Amino acid sequence: MPKKILIIEDDPATSRLVEYSLRREGFEVIISANGLEGLRRAHTDAPDLVILDVMLPGIDGFEICHRLRAEKDTAGMPILMFSAKAQEIDRDTGLKVGADDYLTKPSAPAEIVSHVQKLLEKKGGGKPAPEKIG
Repeated sequence: MPKKILIIEDDPATSRLVEYSLRREGFEVIISANGLEGLRRAHTDAPDLVILDVMLPGIDGFEICHRLRAEKDTAGMPILMFSAKAQEIDRDTGLKVGADDYLTKPSAPAEIVSHVQKLLEKKGGGKPAPEKIG
């Protein structure tokens, strides 16, 4: 069964690019264009990972991240913040409120996919260790 990724992003062009890149790698993708809908979808659709923009209408990505971490059923969900806010303080804030990784826009599609795969491997404990012989 393919891993499910929730993208919370208000820019349609960015959403389409990330969605296309992830679908090509076999992921199932859900898109929310604002924070409130994204929070609801995180609960109803139980994604394996959330890609979260910082600058969103209504509730910003930092607050969404904080809320996801504060609730039992979403606390362990990997979160990749993906934002045009590229200053060190923005990255630090994202990680402080609970993001697992912070990637700045623009990023190559392959880099986005690579970050997603690394976070999913980390969540699942990575690849199983080879069995010892003898």
